[in-house]
Amino acid sequence: MISSFGGLFRQSGRSRFACAVAAVALASSLTGCLRDKDITAAVTEPGAPQDALHAQLESWSKRYSANPGEKTVSLGYAKALTALDQKGQAASVLQTAAVKSPKDQEVLAAYGKALVDTGDYNQALEVLARAHSPDQPDWRILSAQGIASDGMGLHERAQSFYLSALKISPGDPGVLSNLGLSYALSKKLPEAERVLTEAAQNPKADPRVRQNLALVLALQGRFDNATQALRHDLSPADAARNVADIRSMIAQPNTWEAIRGKGAVKDSANPNSVTAIARANPSTPAAQTSDTQAAAQ
Repeated sequence: MISSFGGLFRQSGRSRFACAVAAVALASSLTGCLRDKDITAAVTEPGAPQDALHAQLESWSKRYSANPGEKTVSLGYAKALTALDQKGQAASVLQTAAVKSPKDQEVLAAYGKALVDTGDYNQALEVLARAHSPDQPDWRILSAQGIASDGMGLHERAQSFYLSALKISPGDPGVLSNLGLSYALSKKLPEAERVLTEAAQNPKADPRVRQNLALVLALQGRFDNATQALRHDLSPADAARNVADIRSMIAQPNTWEAIRGKGAVKDSANPNSVTAIARANPSTPAAQTSDTQAAAQ
């Protein structure tokens, strides 16, 4: 679903690429996620050694047990849980915080993002709508609302959210990438390519944006262009193997059904390999990290 998801692409040539495009649906690595100085200083970012992540989780767990529902502790604990892919528990933690602080927009934004991560799109939309207001919209929340709408198959509605987000944050590569995927899900491949190309040209674009562009190029039969897009981040051999995997998959008769799927499939033999198309679920300012750009979470 819409959440912190890496690329669908082979790394070190070992991924099984299990149902690659099935994750176009909603990989959510909400870029950033409510950020609080206390939280970001204490929580190790995803990608850190597992022992460090577990140590951080244990620390936050103890603090949470002593003060469940407290805002800063809940946000920190939820982020630590998410970093270890415990998204359901993260959502439960934030639900408790939202019950305790029902009008706190930072808490609501984090909770809404967590619901997107768990695939509860309908409730996510309800919560996210309360996390900002029409007179003071937050582009990150608008993008998250778009991801939730795409998850429900409401692509035109999703595109409206993304376009509104881009009015506030023009050219944001993460939002553009989400918009491009939404166009792809609507079978508007030329429009998807245009938007994803714009996103990929942004210096702040991360590898997920280029992965999504490569997928859309491949869906149009332009495999050489797709390989070139992947070479920005992968070796020529790995880029070629990934495009071969995509080519094999889209030759199957159920390609579009796969694209509309909602699962992100990880290779259990290779934790660094994620067979998911990357969705950028930009989170709210409180949890946003300075070195990440939406692409999510």
